[in-house]
Amino acid sequence: MYLLKQVNNTHLFHNSKSLAIKMPRWHPAILLALASLQLACTLLLLASEQGGRARRFLAALFTSEEDGPFDYSHPVDVYTNLSAGLENMGGKSIGDQVFLSPCPVVSPLLLGPISVQLSGPVNLSIVSRRNPWVLPGGRHSPPRCKARHSCAVVIPHRNREPHLAFLLYHLHPVLQRQQLHYAIYVIQQAGNQTFNRAKLMNVGFKEAMRDEEWDCIFFHDVDLIPENDRNLYICADGPKHMAAAMDKFGYKMPYKNYFGGVSGLTPEQYLKMNGFPNSYWGWGGEDDDIANRVLLAGMKISRPSIRLGRYKMIKHKHDAGNAANPNRFTMLAQTRRIWRLEGMNTLNYRRLSREQQPLYTNITVDIGPSERAPARRLHG
Repeated sequence: MYLLKQVNNTHLFHNSKSLAIKMPRWHPAILLALASLQLACTLLLLASEQGGRARRFLAALFTSEEDGPFDYSHPVDVYTNLSAGLENMGGKSIGDQVFLSPCPVVSPLLLGPISVQLSGPVNLSIVSRRNPWVLPGGRHSPPRCKARHSCAVVIPHRNREPHLAFLLYHLHPVLQRQQLHYAIYVIQQAGNQTFNRAKLMNVGFKEAMRDEEWDCIFFHDVDLIPENDRNLYICADGPKHMAAAMDKFGYKMPYKNYFGGVSGLTPEQYLKMNGFPNSYWGWGGEDDDIANRVLLAGMKISRPSIRLGRYKMIKHKHDAGNAANPNRFTMLAQTRRIWRLEGMNTLNYRRLSREQQPLYTNITVDIGPSERAPARRLHG
């Protein structure tokens, strides 16, 4: 049998060779004319209004996802074909059961640069109507495939409802396009004491982990809007600084170890650094303290490229009740000595309410009186 196969294979080879010899040859002038015609059609397609998809496809063939090129001069509306895309994702139905296969490694719903609209009327009712796939509590899972990643988004908040509406208007569809299983938690500081952003984020971590074992927790300022849905809300090997390029800073890093705006950590990374400090009352200092904790815990900050990690800040006046912390530089100098002694292991607060709103889980807490670094004086 083996010899017979060899003979047959040899026979086929010679036949194919003879067939190849008999194929007609094209004149070089004809080939050149065909190539020119194909090039002209391609250029016409790319120049047309309908050629946007083709341009993005060809760009993706020859460039990396991290570095672009991303055309931020022609962003796409974040809701473009979103509902149709979610409705038509995979999944096989047998009777009343739906067997879900894992979502693609790279979501087919991603657009790249998205349009950030900060003008015109946007309220929570409008956001709800645009996001029919979001469940009460701000929860969502891809309806036609099983998410590969899960994340909780924690937003420290007080008296910033207009900003919250704009953020949710853009953030919900971004997370849906990334095919994540996610929930959004808004942590409200009760009363009119000095604001404590880092402590509210500690509260958000603890409250979110009560619900389920999230792969990643993202801490998100209410006034920062993502400009690229390919900047994935997925954790990395080290604590991830998402907002590598803000318009406020000319889309550049203000300094090397900047860790402000939007950051994501696995529960293991978060607890390894003892969470965030509780003692920064007022504006400033806590982001640098957090960055120091990352390094002191033996971890490295991970970032997307400047081209990818772009965010637009909602312009606003300085918040009342969030005056600059005059002790922040003195407190930063003590981080190395006390980071293990003050953080999640000293967190105390009183939960006043927990409500499932249509677009987010609202948690209102009393985090105590605004004191200046009580734990640092205690352990100093």
